[in-house]
Amino acid sequence: MRRLIILGGGTGGTMMANKLVKALDPGFWRITVIDSSKTHYYQPGFLFMPFGLYTARDVMKPRRDFLPLEAELLIAEVDRIEAEHNRVLLKDGSALPYDALIIATGARIRPDQTDGLLDDEWHKSKFDFYTVEGAAALRTALQSWPGGRLVVSVVEMPIKCPVAPLEFLFLADSYFMELGIRDKVYLHLVTPLPGAFTKPIATAVLGDFLAKRNINITPEFGLARVDSEQKKLVGWDETEIPYDLLVSIPTNMGDEAIARSGLGDELNFIPTDRHSLQSKAFPNIFVLGDATNLPASKAGSVAHFQAEILTENFVAFAEGRPMLASFDGHANCFIESGNGKGLLIDFNYDTEPLPGAFPLPGVGPFPLLDETRLNHYGKLMFRWIYWHVLLRGQELPIGAHMSMAGKTAGKAA
Repeated sequence: MRRLIILGGGTGGTMMANKLVKALDPGFWRITVIDSSKTHYYQPGFLFMPFGLYTARDVMKPRRDFLPLEAELLIAEVDRIEAEHNRVLLKDGSALPYDALIIATGARIRPDQTDGLLDDEWHKSKFDFYTVEGAAALRTALQSWPGGRLVVSVVEMPIKCPVAPLEFLFLADSYFMELGIRDKVYLHLVTPLPGAFTKPIATAVLGDFLAKRNINITPEFGLARVDSEQKKLVGWDETEIPYDLLVSIPTNMGDEAIARSGLGDELNFIPTDRHSLQSKAFPNIFVLGDATNLPASKAGSVAHFQAEILTENFVAFAEGRPMLASFDGHANCFIESGNGKGLLIDFNYDTEPLPGAFPLPGVGPFPLLDETRLNHYGKLMFRWIYWHVLLRGQELPIGAHMSMAGKTAGKAA
């Protein structure tokens, strides 16, 4: 009996367990999923919590409910991976040998990495919405906030769901309009990027949305420290940006167990082959989702498309065949724009988000880079799809490889 260990029971790890239970011969492979928590979080839902659109109950469910019965779930803290010896060491001192390892340990916010960000004002005047605790605390603060300068600060890239800071600002604009205090609120995006997004065409479209909503943007800002006493951001060039309420997207880093294992880069992300999803250092280790160092968005859709590719490649690996499936960096994301509307973007390593129709040319039904109510409903519908289809490893009518069908322009330069 050969043993496959999957580290991480989040989106990527859960999908891989469900897919490989069906794809591998149960007489030859035993699958064990290791995670430190019994709870599975629907992370895209955190964005809606500060505005009272979702509650914690909507984004939290038992992890075991979404894993196949044939897979063992071990709730434990991983100390480190000894890749040279093909074993995982747990913090309780036990060691688990493996024949193959899939790492899906994700990314997490690290406010401790920025001087002055994590102090007594954390979750009082400075918040995040990338954790359920942060989103809940921000909801409480917004309910009684009279207005002032609300600054959304992206500390550095990469981050999970790169459009989420923009979505937060669009929703905040709608939220304060409904409360009748939008004229008392100054909304400000502070980002290290040269514009609203990472790709030129989408940056132009999304930047225009910010301008039309009177949301200010300071690009290319390098945050050196946060001064909680005077409530201001201080850049490396000593530029200062004041705030009354700070919504921070802190540095995102991979799991500390990756650092202890010596497998990651300076942010604890694992060097991974961008097409096969195999570790660059160890042929029997595979990586997907936010744990990789790939130049693809750290988003649930990317983990979904990677899982399709990795399933093919892992079965080939297990059978001693060449791994021919190739991940193209495909990402697909609904962008909530407020007022019951949304946008949709679809792109990969080589092609930036373009206008058009998705998934069928001329039919859609979802327009690309265009604000519609249908895209908003697509965003809301995805929560049901996530819990009932995606996590369970079932097929979706969207190919793992990005298609140019329906897009109205060629590749980006």
